[in-house]
Amino acid sequence: MHNEQQYLDLLRYVLEHGHQKSDRTGTGTISTFGYQMRFDLQESFPLLTTKKIPFGLIKSELLWFLHGDTNIKYLLEHKNHIWDEWAFKNYIESADYKGPDMTDFGRRSLIDDEFNQAYKIEKAKFDQNILTDDAFAKKYGNLGDVYGAQWRHWQTRDGGFIDQIKNVIEQIKKTPDSRRLIVSAWNPEDVPSMALPPCHTLFQFYVNDNKLSCQLYQRSGDLFLGVPFNIASYALLTHLIARETGLEVGEFVHTLGDAHIYDNHLKQVKTQLNRTATTGPQLEIESDKSIFDIDVDDIKVTNYNPQPAIKAPVAV
Repeated sequence: MHNEQQYLDLLRYVLEHGHQKSDRTGTGTISTFGYQMRFDLQESFPLLTTKKIPFGLIKSELLWFLHGDTNIKYLLEHKNHIWDEWAFKNYIESADYKGPDMTDFGRRSLIDDEFNQAYKIEKAKFDQNILTDDAFAKKYGNLGDVYGAQWRHWQTRDGGFIDQIKNVIEQIKKTPDSRRLIVSAWNPEDVPSMALPPCHTLFQFYVNDNKLSCQLYQRSGDLFLGVPFNIASYALLTHLIARETGLEVGEFVHTLGDAHIYDNHLKQVKTQLNRTATTGPQLEIESDKSIFDIDVDDIKVTNYNPQPAIKAPVAV
C-alpha cells in the first residue's frame, strides 16, 4: 500500500468508527483506541503530499530532542514555534505575567478577533524575551523533563543518568538481534512536572537483512496536526540511526493508543480527504557528521510536491 494511503485510511476509519469523547483541553474529540500503520522507508520518505508539511520544523525538533535540549530557545532560533504554546501557557498563568487575560485561549481564538490580536502581540513579546533574555528563557523557556531529557539524560536513583540514544546505537552495532533495542520517554516520576507528558512514549528498533526498522508506541495522537509530524520525525530518526549504525532503512511501524480527531479539525480533515496523494519525496543527508553533531541544513527532502497547507487550531 502507498505510504500516505496508510494515514488517509486512518482518518477515514476514525471518522466512520470513532467514539465521541471529552478530553483534557475541553475541545472534544472523535477517538478510537489501538491502530497500526506501516511505512516502507525504501519506497519514499513519508512526508504527506495531500497537505504541505513544513519539514524544517520536523528537522529542528528532532535534532532538539537528540541534543537532549528541553528549552524552546533552540527551536525559536530555528524559527520553530511548535512547542511555544505550552511554554507560553505556563508564563501567562504565572504571577510575572501582567498583560491582558489570555486564559481559555484555545476556544476563544475561534470566535474573538480582538482576543486573537492581543494574543499575537503578547506571544510575540514572549518569544522575543526567550531569544534575548537568558534569565527569562531559563525560567519560562524550559518545558521540564520532556523528550530530550528522557532520551539523553534519564535520571537514575543513585544520582546518575542514562543516555538511551547512545546506548541503543551501541546495542544495534554490537547485538543487532537483541529484543531490547528500546528507548522510553515515559518516566512516571517526571510526568507531573512536564509541560506535556510524552505522547510518543516508547520506540523499539529491529534489524533484519541489514535493514533497520523502528516501531513507535504513541499513547495519544492528534491525527490532523500532530501525527503527520510524528510519522516524518520517526522516519527521519530511523534514517539517522541506520546511517549511524551502517544499516539501510526498513519500515517505520506506527502503533497508536488513543487516535483522535479534534472536533474543531473535522472540516480540515474532510478537505484533506478530498485530495489525492502523489508520490512522496526522497530524503538526502549530506554530511559525515555524527547523529549528535548533524545540522538542520545537512538534511533535505527532494521531489516534494505537496498540495497547500491546511490550517487548524492547536488544542493546548
